[in-house]
Amino acid sequence: MSTQRCTVFGAGILGLSIAWSLLRRGVSVDVVDPHGPGAGASGGIVGALAPHVPENWNEKKAFQFASLDRGAVFWAEVADVSGRDPGYARSGRLQPILDVADLDLAMARSKTAETLWQGRYRWQVVAADDWGVASPTGKLIHDDLTARIHPRQATTALAEAVRRLGGRITQTAPEDCALQVWATGAAGLDALSASLGRNIGTGVKGQAALLDCDLRDQPQVFVDALHIVPHGDGTVAIGSTTERNYADPQTTDAALEAVIARARTALPVLAQAKVLERWAGLRPRARSRAPLLGPHPGRHNVFIANGGFKIGFGMAPEIGAVMADLILDGRDRIPESFGFAANL
Repeated sequence: MSTQRCTVFGAGILGLSIAWSLLRRGVSVDVVDPHGPGAGASGGIVGALAPHVPENWNEKKAFQFASLDRGAVFWAEVADVSGRDPGYARSGRLQPILDVADLDLAMARSKTAETLWQGRYRWQVVAADDWGVASPTGKLIHDDLTARIHPRQATTALAEAVRRLGGRITQTAPEDCALQVWATGAAGLDALSASLGRNIGTGVKGQAALLDCDLRDQPQVFVDALHIVPHGDGTVAIGSTTERNYADPQTTDAALEAVIARARTALPVLAQAKVLERWAGLRPRARSRAPLLGPHPGRHNVFIANGGFKIGFGMAPEIGAVMADLILDGRDRIPESFGFAANL
C-alpha cells in the first residue's frame, strides 16, 4: 500500500513516533489529539529505557534490543530537527546482586549477552561503587545498553520535529482521514475491547516521583523493583507502582510514599532530596503485555499501535519504523506476539 496522507490519532510517544517515520518517507500527516502532545502516560516522569535480561531470547526481546540500539540515532535526529533536547543519554544501569545464586546467574548472563547483544553492549558483574549503591554481595550488575529519556522533553521535541517536517498536530480530525492509525492509549484499549466484545487490554495505574538531586552523570539504578533514573536536568525520577485496582487514576497516595521511602533507603544520597513532583496516570497494557500493533481486525485502512505500558519509549523507535513499513508498503515486520491474535 502507498499513500500520501495519513491521520494519526494520539499524540503520545507511539503516535508521534509513527508520524515521524511516515513524514520522513514523504507522507502528509495529521496528528490528532484533543489534549495535545504527551497528555497521557507519555507525560510521565521516569524514562527508564532498560532491556530485558539477556537470556531465553524471543521475538519481543529481539525487537526491544533493536529499538534500544536504534534509540541513540533516533533521538539525535529528533534533537537535530526540532532544536530541542529530548533528555536522552545511554547512561547505563546498576543492579545490586543479592546472594551467591544471583551472582552465579549474573555471571552466566554476562556470557549470553555477548552473543545476544551482538558484541555491541555489555552485561557485567562489577564491584559495588562508591556513591551509595549498596549490595549484600559487594557486587553489582552493570549494563551499558540501558538509556534514559526525559518523557516530557522527549514528547515536546518529537512533536516539534513532526511540525518541522510538515506534520500538523491538531485537536480535531480533518474531514478526509481515510487512512488512520489509532495510538490512543488506555482509553483506546478500552474502546477497542468494547467494540470487539472481548478484553484486548486496559490501563494500569502507575505512580512516580521526581526528586531534586543532581546525579546527572551517574547511571540509573534498579533496586527493590524500583527504577531510579537520574535526568540531565538535575532531577531524579523514581517509579513506579503497578495498580489494577484504584479509585482515581490521577491521584497519588500512600503507595507512592512507600515507593519514595524504599528509594531513599536503597540510595541514601536521596535521603534529604526534596520531592519536586508526584505523578500518577494510566499506562496502556495490552492483554499479551507486548505492544499491540497491526491492522484493525474489523476496519479497512485503520491500524492500531497501543499497549506501550512501561516500555513504550524504549520500543518507539522500532515501532515507528515497522508501522511505516506496514502502512506504506504492506511489509509486515511486526512480531507475531504483538498482533491481535496474541490478544484474543
